[in-house]
Amino acid sequence: MSETPVVFDRAGHGVTVVVPAYREKEGLGQVLTDLQRVADEWDRELEILVVDDASDDGTWETAREAGVRVITHDRNLGYGASLKTGIRAARFEAIAIIDADGTYPAEAIPSLVDALGEADMVVGDRSGSPQAIPWIRRPAKALLRGLARYVTGAAIPDLNSGLRVFRRSLVQQYLGLLSERFSFTTTLTISSLCDGLTVVYQPIDYRTRVGQSKVVPWDFLGFLSLVTRLSILFRPLRVFAPMALASFFLGGLKLAWDISVAARQAGAEEIFVTETVSTTTVILLLGAVQMLLMGMMAESMVRRGVRTGADYMPARLRSGTEDAGEPHPDGAS
Repeated sequence: MSETPVVFDRAGHGVTVVVPAYREKEGLGQVLTDLQRVADEWDRELEILVVDDASDDGTWETAREAGVRVITHDRNLGYGASLKTGIRAARFEAIAIIDADGTYPAEAIPSLVDALGEADMVVGDRSGSPQAIPWIRRPAKALLRGLARYVTGAAIPDLNSGLRVFRRSLVQQYLGLLSERFSFTTTLTISSLCDGLTVVYQPIDYRTRVGQSKVVPWDFLGFLSLVTRLSILFRPLRVFAPMALASFFLGGLKLAWDISVAARQAGAEEIFVTETVSTTTVILLLGAVQMLLMGMMAESMVRRGVRTGADYMPARLRSGTEDAGEPHPDGAS
């Protein structure tokens, strides 16, 4: 991994914008121009940090020519890995992320940062611009969003928006969970909501991307698996309880069928002295009890668990005097 030289300034307040980029030469130049215009017009210091994920199309050169800070991976590690690299290297505690494909408006970042004072994370909501999202992806996105809403118990207008603002200390407590690939933002959203953090959504414009998308249709299965695993990790009863209920319902139906069959074959007076209940019924009913007990035990462990490495104070407990833009106490570590 290589990086352009940088002097870390711990004075004042500011925001680091992390731009993960892999083969995004076509769109990156305009994104950086827009970000630099925001920096010129904003009263906060804005650090623009591009993480080039071993691109071979001139992405790195485009970033260098723009005069921004650049970190380059020696090999392709993934979207989430690029974000992790940028977040770790950011100068400031307040961090914004934005994609390099030109789909997100850089001018929305100041308003998102302003909203961070009363929230733990502020997400750019694309739901008002569905025309920019390919129709073939919309059913899968709706299914994932519905499943995530069920798991978290919260409304989620946009599950995996790539434009959002948060504090570095929030992400640090989830680093072990966050994916190295495209599901980074999905994981961060679900984890934050399951932990009762305040996630605010602000409507933004969403544009047609420049260049070719890196997301492929079978990534949907990975997202589905991710949401299921996170639900077991954070809200296990929301998974095990419906499974137990379904097993109990099927077991009850099978028990009623067994009794009716035994009554026809042996007569009602002999039903209590003949073999009535089938093995399938017993398995279904016992399975329901076991799944319910497993869910209750897992829920108890989640409630008692402590997030390792967490030093983040939620917005509901944070004093009003804290400035979201203060430099991180660890500097560039």
